[in-house]
Amino acid sequence: MSELKIVGSPLPNMPWEERPAGCKNVMWRYSANPVIPRDLLPASNSIFNSAVVPFGEGYAGVFRCDDTNRRMALHVGFSKDAVHWNIQPEKLQFQCDIPEIGEWVYGYDPRVCFIDGRYYVTWCNGYKGQPTIGAARTTEFKTFHQVENAFLPFNRNGVLFPRKINGKFAMLSRPSDNGHTPFGDIYYSESPDLEFWGHHRHVMSPAPFEVSAWQCLKIGAGPIPIETSEGWLLFYHGVLRSCNGYVYAFGSALLDLDEPWKVKYRSGPYLISPREPYECMGDVPNVCFPCAALHDPATGRVAVYYGCADTVTGLAFGYIPEIIEFTKKNSIV
Repeated sequence: MSELKIVGSPLPNMPWEERPAGCKNVMWRYSANPVIPRDLLPASNSIFNSAVVPFGEGYAGVFRCDDTNRRMALHVGFSKDAVHWNIQPEKLQFQCDIPEIGEWVYGYDPRVCFIDGRYYVTWCNGYKGQPTIGAARTTEFKTFHQVENAFLPFNRNGVLFPRKINGKFAMLSRPSDNGHTPFGDIYYSESPDLEFWGHHRHVMSPAPFEVSAWQCLKIGAGPIPIETSEGWLLFYHGVLRSCNGYVYAFGSALLDLDEPWKVKYRSGPYLISPREPYECMGDVPNVCFPCAALHDPATGRVAVYYGCADTVTGLAFGYIPEIIEFTKKNSIV
């Protein structure tokens, strides 16, 4: 590999733990997982599939917190070290100029992306009870202005790119159904204003079972893609339908910088798959679902936040150059 360039702001104090002695895996788990327990809030049943970004002198996030009524809601949180979190007990209230769009039914699996001085939140928004991609913007994580839904129902896993591409906002998404969706391809879309979306392009489909079984049923984009000289590094989840139900793991892909719907490399083996008790036991067993990543360009370090068994939040570490090399070496494209 020629000298790798990783784009992003310096983050030398990001969460980090070195690879354990004897570990040969490309990514490894935080020894103190789960980093966010299910009962951090007085009325939370579970906290998982959440988004974390650098903010001010620390970090901010939007968290999926299902309460003890099992209602899905979003909450704002802050942290000095991105490990110990103060999550607000009150659910996030969006400001919206369009009453019909602003009517809250449910919301889950948020992502947060910083673009041109603003933080943009996307999430699975229950518009009239049907899942689609909601979108909002903020500058201080106090006031969130909700805009039009990005797509018609049914859609999930809306993930923005951290800069405009060809002068337009760019987003990955996964068209779905109203249930647990036994299918799912990743698509790319562009917008001049975050309201009108078009130029839809197919990115990738589930892999054939005989090629890579962990991602043979459906796939979906995970954290905000990381820009490198080798392409956009995308962590994505894949699902296997086993004799004991769905199993969620995650792997990596490299997308073309200028035409991100073109996949350059895609990992056959997974990076992280349910193995630990907190990943295998919970409200939805056998789930590792990545939603956020922090990275430091100078060191190549990356920390991925992922939902575990739809109950708690885990943290996994790796080096971006190693992950890229792994993706290229084991590519099924």
